Amino acid sequence: MAASPDMAADDGDIFHPPVVVGPPTPGDRPYRQVEIYGRPVGEARSAEDVAEYIRRAGVPEPDLDDPDLVGWRGGDRTVWSAAD
Repeated sequence: MAASPDMAADDGDIFHPPVVVGPPTPGDRPYRQVEIYGRPVGEARSAEDVAEYIRRAGVPEPDLDDPDLVGWRGGDRTVWSAAD
């Protein structure tokens, strides 16, 4: 059974990891919006912030490099400004 186009993510992938970290915002204090299961949970200014949100959601030792857990949009865990 083929997936319908409305089921695909913006990048064409139908898989959505439970945690999605948005692209860095522009400005003097950039951050990345964090969503868990589609719900915004906060703004992260570091990879440690992302890990803390995931721990609060019940994952004691999150692997931020696991694509089955975290989807990074607009850069990986090392990108924290729009210019990086």
